[in-house]
Amino acid sequence: MPSGPEYVTADRQVPLSVNVPLGKQTMPGGFHTTCPLILASASPRRQRFLRELGLAFVIQPAAVDEQSRPGEKPDEFVLRLAEEKAMAVAAGNPRACILAADTIVVLEGEILGKPVDAAHAEAMLARMGGRWHEVWTAYCLCRLSDALLVKQAVCTRVLFRPLTADLCRAYVRTGEPLDKAGSYGLQGRGGFLVERIDGSYSNVIGLPVAEVITDMLRLGIIAPHI
Repeated sequence: MPSGPEYVTADRQVPLSVNVPLGKQTMPGGFHTTCPLILASASPRRQRFLRELGLAFVIQPAAVDEQSRPGEKPDEFVLRLAEEKAMAVAAGNPRACILAADTIVVLEGEILGKPVDAAHAEAMLARMGGRWHEVWTAYCLCRLSDALLVKQAVCTRVLFRPLTADLCRAYVRTGEPLDKAGSYGLQGRGGFLVERIDGSYSNVIGLPVAEVITDMLRLGIIAPHI
């Protein structure tokens, strides 16, 4: 996790103390921000999505309690966390637009968090082998200065190939699953686990890009860079 806020342009990442005007970008095409944009996440995958679209933004992760509440449904849970993360960062940045997100994996109604150890990761993967599960990502866009608040939860269904104990163990030994919800990363070595996807690919990685960009364009937070 970054030690403090960092400024990210389309082609580089520098400390926020460097005097780079917000809203500018250096990559032709894509989009540009029309107001200061803060990503309330340390996720390198979410950062990469924004950077590849040409957006300039500040990284300022939010720390909130990520425990689910009794009876809370998956979509309710991720929506609440995304909003809490966005509001936590917005409190100190009332004129900036904040983008926060949260992603969970759900198997037969049960939320699968990050594994506690390698054995737990192997057991989790074995349960998911040959079965469909859901990946929910919620995002929240907010700006306190004009009471802007938009949030949405997106669900993608994912089918795993049948898995043997040896395949689960071999994947876990790479170390990749140990810090990921559901014990796998689609964008990395875990791609071999997946047989079929029904819905947004980027949503499984951590941000439903089409939905986020649609809302940001509609709200005037970004514009085409032409």
